[in-house]
Amino acid sequence: MSTYDVAVIGSGPGGYVAAIRCAQLGMKTAIIEKYSTLGGTCLNVGCIPSKALLDSSHHYHDAIKHFEEHGIEIPGEVKLNLEKMMERKSSVVSQTCDGVKFLMDKNKIDVYEGLGSFKDKTHINIEKDGETQTIEAKKTIIATGSKPANLPFIELDKERIITSTQALKLKEVPKHMIVIGGGVIGLELGQVYRRLGAEVTVVEFLDRIIPTMDSALSKELQKVLKKQGVKFHLSTKVKSVERNGDEIVIKADDKKDKEIELKGDYCLVSVGRRPYTDGLKADAAGVELDDKGRVKVNDHLQTNVDNIYAIGDVVRGAMLAHKAEEEGTMVAEIIAGQKPHIDYNLIPGVVYTWPEVASVGKTEEQLKEEGVKYKEGKFPMRALGRSRASGDIDGLVKILADEKTDEVLGVHMIGARTADLIAEAVTAMEFRASAEDISRMSHAHPTYAEAVKEAALAATENRPLHI
Repeated sequence: MSTYDVAVIGSGPGGYVAAIRCAQLGMKTAIIEKYSTLGGTCLNVGCIPSKALLDSSHHYHDAIKHFEEHGIEIPGEVKLNLEKMMERKSSVVSQTCDGVKFLMDKNKIDVYEGLGSFKDKTHINIEKDGETQTIEAKKTIIATGSKPANLPFIELDKERIITSTQALKLKEVPKHMIVIGGGVIGLELGQVYRRLGAEVTVVEFLDRIIPTMDSALSKELQKVLKKQGVKFHLSTKVKSVERNGDEIVIKADDKKDKEIELKGDYCLVSVGRRPYTDGLKADAAGVELDDKGRVKVNDHLQTNVDNIYAIGDVVRGAMLAHKAEEEGTMVAEIIAGQKPHIDYNLIPGVVYTWPEVASVGKTEEQLKEEGVKYKEGKFPMRALGRSRASGDIDGLVKILADEKTDEVLGVHMIGARTADLIAEAVTAMEFRASAEDISRMSHAHPTYAEAVKEAALAATENRPLHI
């Protein structure tokens, strides 16, 4: 029986990063993955393939809608080759997963393929093709991630009534895709297929899309997506989803409790994700789960069993790949006797639609609820020379700062490349910068980042320079 200092169950961004950091710190490390490829949901059926399709569909959309205004003329009709687009997506996924395998080899981490489950607190069974082997681990990190959630009355046939997993590999462009859920995943994939020619309708139970983000971002993103042809039914409760041949019929109650009926050929159920512990046999090790199926952990991400930790989607907090990575690093360093920390308030959230949406810190709604006195600075992207040059004029940057101290409490942005711009806000807030600090930093011209400086000027002295 092989013995390890640390075993990691799950090879998603949290798991493989935890394994790498443990190996870097001198621990003999093993990683266990039930599937034949490493990388978990993010690399295989999440972040990476969805971004590949978002980029490909963006190019296609630009070729049809915007090339002419840039003086680019394409003889003949622009044609979509969905099969080729999907092949490229698969290639990107394959390269990325191979990269994780390379990192495991480089760091001398033993990789086990099979379903990992606890035999007891220090022994893990690994089952594959009916055969089981057992390893011993002084410490174990649970990083088993999440799976798409569903509503209890919806039967997923994975053909016409689908989750994000199936939406990433459709063989045809839907005529009408109905998306249940106005969160990140539903909007990203909805925009992919809208660009490719599908009619897209989003049905959301709450009164706004991306409801966990600042309401200014919700309003702006909905306005932009409406211009792109996406239809919305907000404050709408889905009651039933039925398939009749190739037709999907959805019945729901709108905000006036009036029943509506929607018909399409595909229904994407995108109502969040659930922690995945199926087959883990956590109880065999004495590990406790909460009422939502998450692994219970303390502030050090340690379970009630002292040598077992858990990270990522399977524990409390936002289900984000980069959050899992930070937790994986933190746990490895804690096991090594170091004293790392994570400020969960400073983990950014991003929606990779176009325009992109990004946010970090407190929303305006949260500050109001907490009774914090604040000031606000906004700046529209359309006032930037860089935005006009590229044609990406939709969006804004909004900075919230403490009314007395001027410390930045939250930054919320929607526009071109805000997924990258948000790192500036995270850096500033990590060092407890004031809005004035940001406003006095030199920002290259012309760039999208100038909107951050201008919003800071608006928050500091209400004196943006370019509006």
